[in-house]
Amino acid sequence: MLPKSNDLPINLLAACFNNTSATYKYYWLLSILQEVENGNLTVSKRNLFARMISNAWFTVNYFHVSFGKQDLIQDAIQIVNQVESIPIDEKLNSVFQKLLATKNSTTERQLWHFNKNVPHWFLSPWFPSMGRYDIYLASKSFSEKCLYALYEDKIEINPE
Repeated sequence: MLPKSNDLPINLLAACFNNTSATYKYYWLLSILQEVENGNLTVSKRNLFARMISNAWFTVNYFHVSFGKQDLIQDAIQIVNQVESIPIDEKLNSVFQKLLATKNSTTERQLWHFNKNVPHWFLSPWFPSMGRYDIYLASKSFSEKCLYALYEDKIEINPE
């Protein structure tokens, strides 16, 4: 249960998790929160995608947890693990730094796979019945007090 707020639409944040057939939304929000905790209000999507993978790294590799057939985060982690040869018990921050630094096109493709749906569909409760393009456009004015503005390569956190 999220706390009530008169200033922010907490009900819309909670609605982000009404339909979750994959873990993407959870790892996306966790990654945003980590960046904000570090004082970053403009965040590259690559940072967020690298955080998503690094946050799930240990769970997938060490415990072999399956998030279901629809959830491709475990597939992305397995591919990255083969390409980058990162130990399964590598510390979260180390995995994150290696993913940020890599120039491997296979790894970069796995990271950017999440750009297809995660950033804009997470905002769908703020913009019901809008498509990708319209959500990107509407988010830039922070209409409906959405959490962040979407750009091709970054997000900007709503200053409120």
